[in-house]
Amino acid sequence: MPPEFLVFGNLTREFHFLADAQPRLDVPGGSLLYAAAGLKVWESEIGLVSRVGDDYPRAWLNDLKARGLDTMGVKILPQNLDVREFLAYDENFEATNVNPITQFARRGITFPKSLLGYQPPSEREPQEAGKLLVTDIPEDYHSARAALFCPMELSTQNQLIAGLKRGSVHTFILDPAPADLTPKARRKLPALLNGVTALLLSEEELRNLYWGETHDLWEMAKAVSSYGCEYVVVKCGAQGQLLYVADNKRRIEIPAYPARIADVTGAGDAFDGGFLAGYCKNYDPLEGVFHGSVSASLKLEGSGAFYPLDVMPGLAEARLEAVRSLAREV
Repeated sequence: MPPEFLVFGNLTREFHFLADAQPRLDVPGGSLLYAAAGLKVWESEIGLVSRVGDDYPRAWLNDLKARGLDTMGVKILPQNLDVREFLAYDENFEATNVNPITQFARRGITFPKSLLGYQPPSEREPQEAGKLLVTDIPEDYHSARAALFCPMELSTQNQLIAGLKRGSVHTFILDPAPADLTPKARRKLPALLNGVTALLLSEEELRNLYWGETHDLWEMAKAVSSYGCEYVVVKCGAQGQLLYVADNKRRIEIPAYPARIADVTGAGDAFDGGFLAGYCKNYDPLEGVFHGSVSASLKLEGSGAFYPLDVMPGLAEARLEAVRSLAREV
């Protein structure tokens, strides 16, 4: 059967140092995996859309299939793609992605050959071959119910959404790339957000978008909703989330579930996946935030994209009930 839910995003090879844990060197990562896992906490019929080079480990793709994820939309290019990601976290979970040689030396760990020549993504030459195209979407995927777009260039997201609108997909959840959220970029938002169901972005990203204009997050959420999306969700880290509903101007605060933080990597993407699942149950954005909050809390407590799927059975449902009691209108 074709998947009900689609997730568009990046696949990476992670090299991560955590302050109080063993390093995670050359393991599967990327927004696509974290979001898919956050969604799979609640749903099962999930199709993935991404691009990788022929140097991407086939065993990792086979593992996705073994977990019940549809990988027909993962295009393997006949060339290498540099999808390495290095991050080193300190005790406060602040991350740096520069000077990996120094980070390895400080810990007395041999620098891996697989990281030779590494440059942070922001310093690399753009890899045009890695950008998704409408033609990457399998024909069967056009009959899906809903789609989640993880951070990537606005122009790419715009193109993919336009392509899916020709099918039966009716719910579009969008998380934009931080680099595209600047005051100058706002002129591109009307074309992108027209017809988008929900815009999910971090507090920092929203503040960058309206830098120098206002300090009120609710004013910013209202302003960005005027570009055409129905709901705006602001992810505020440990403070939880803000939900703004455009048609009736509802403003709701949802505190974060008090998770034990072990690894913050991918928590925002896991939230996005959970939001998609919760929203699509009865098209209630508040349920989307509740489910997203639980997915994020599960991810925070362990390392690896699929940690949320390996926790104790029933834990997600128990947390969902707890989170529902925390929301308040303002």
